[in-house]
Amino acid sequence: MTEPKSRGRQRSSESEEAILTATLQLLKEKPLREITIEAIARKAGVGKMTIYKWWPNKAYVALDAFRKTINKMIVIPDTGDTERDLAELLRSSMASYTTATGRIFGQFLAECQTDPEFAALFRERFMKPRREATREILNRAVKRGEIDQKLDQEAIIDLIFGPMVFRLMAGHGPLNKTEADAMISILLRGIGCKPTLTKRASHPKPRLTGSISSQVGI
Repeated sequence: MTEPKSRGRQRSSESEEAILTATLQLLKEKPLREITIEAIARKAGVGKMTIYKWWPNKAYVALDAFRKTINKMIVIPDTGDTERDLAELLRSSMASYTTATGRIFGQFLAECQTDPEFAALFRERFMKPRREATREILNRAVKRGEIDQKLDQEAIIDLIFGPMVFRLMAGHGPLNKTEADAMISILLRGIGCKPTLTKRASHPKPRLTGSISSQVGI
């Protein structure tokens, strides 16, 4: 799905902020399918035509409101060490998605199951930029010789975030710094990542809390 063309005059930053804030507040109260442009306009104190000048429909407004907030909360580190970079990325992702705003992510995932058009929009406007940012970390690792360039980076990205998303949706395990570090450590050992020269040769044994059944998703 392509990016919508400019719709009318340049946005007023004050009106835009009011619209995005109102949309986030509504998303915390009810699912996207129950929200209308009229409700967003009323809560933001603007006319609905103001919204339509800048966004084609409520899905675009909702995704812009969500990603603008989440992008401020999730860091894309560049420490010179792949394990540290990915661990910090996963920690900040876990921290953000467990906030009141971050939980909207789960709502969007549910919406994707029944609305193919929204799913395509979600992948293009939210998931694609986030995956590209993660790919930058992996490309730096390849250049440093830490990760084999032949490895499928798309699969690696899925393995980085898959466990977090599963825990977000199923709620069977914690999402915290300890778990993030363990997940990344296990993943990198599994794909044969070579530590940087400055890193200590020994690594703590990866550990995931909880029972064995919870670790395999039972």
